[in-house]
Amino acid sequence: MRDEDEVAEILLENGVSYLSIGHPVTERNLLIRNGSYAGIFDIDEMRESWFRTSWLLDRKQTEPKLALERFRNYRRHALNLNFGDFSGTFKSLGISPERRRKSGTKAAIIREKGVNGDREMAYALYLAGFDVKDVHMTDLISGSETLEDINMIVFVGGFSNSDVLGSSKGWAGAFMYNRKAKTALDRFYKRKDTLSLGVCNGCQLMAELGLIYPGHTEMPKLLHNKSGKFESGFIGVKIPRNNSIMLGNMAGMELGIWVAHGEGCFSIPYPEEKYNIVMKYSAHTYPANPNGSDSDIAGMCSADGRHLVMMPHLERAFLPWQCGYYPPERKLDDVTPWIKAFVNARRWIESADDRGK
Repeated sequence: MRDEDEVAEILLENGVSYLSIGHPVTERNLLIRNGSYAGIFDIDEMRESWFRTSWLLDRKQTEPKLALERFRNYRRHALNLNFGDFSGTFKSLGISPERRRKSGTKAAIIREKGVNGDREMAYALYLAGFDVKDVHMTDLISGSETLEDINMIVFVGGFSNSDVLGSSKGWAGAFMYNRKAKTALDRFYKRKDTLSLGVCNGCQLMAELGLIYPGHTEMPKLLHNKSGKFESGFIGVKIPRNNSIMLGNMAGMELGIWVAHGEGCFSIPYPEEKYNIVMKYSAHTYPANPNGSDSDIAGMCSADGRHLVMMPHLERAFLPWQCGYYPPERKLDDVTPWIKAFVNARRWIESADDRGK
């Protein structure tokens, strides 16, 4: 009611009339009054009726068995978030949105025509303490950018070249068939002081170029979602014990994150134990596992922990207001645990620089 009074005061001050038609309740019942009529509706029962209609439509555009699985599981895929000992404050992480001086630790966002998410990614890196550089593929192809002074590169998500040849196929070709771009990339990955991150379309690119597990003869692949359609939603992921620069000290957390892709199904040719799995969907069933990935894989990392790929978008969930759901008891948090991954990257690079001195 306090919020209602505040809103009412603002509206009246600005000459806007209003009518209060309801307020939130904790019970799972909805009370509607209209004159002498008063009706009580069971929210869960009404929700079931609503979702049944959605299912009848969904089975016309989704693989029918998965459409039914979605209908049966919509109540069972609640987010069970676990932030561990994360405090949620800028101060605890040693970062500040007020920073204006360069840190000297450089990250580059690699873009191709059609990608998106680069602005969110740039700010996440900047907030974590990086000096961020924008690098388009034309810069690498022309040779005006060599990545020699860059410690971390990020391939962002989106739809490079509109995915007309398949996800990231055209982007991969821009590296493979342009000598200067390929040379810059090869030299970057040969260095021992570098990190890389591929998100969504960038994940598909790194898989296509064999940048995750270069020692394997058969690479992990990203296939079309088993639902046969584009999947988008705010879902839960678990971070298991792992060897990863960015996610290693976040093991045990279960967090909410966005997914938005049509070809996100991880297919691995070897048993799960052969891979450094750093992120899994919170449940095996659809749509908690939105694409049908083997072993519920949402992200994996190179054996040395330096080169990370994931289909979910952590750059779209590092601030509480970005999230589809955030625990109400944590409403004072400055940032979500996802920013910690970027801070971990910056600190590793700084420690690598110190070791080299």
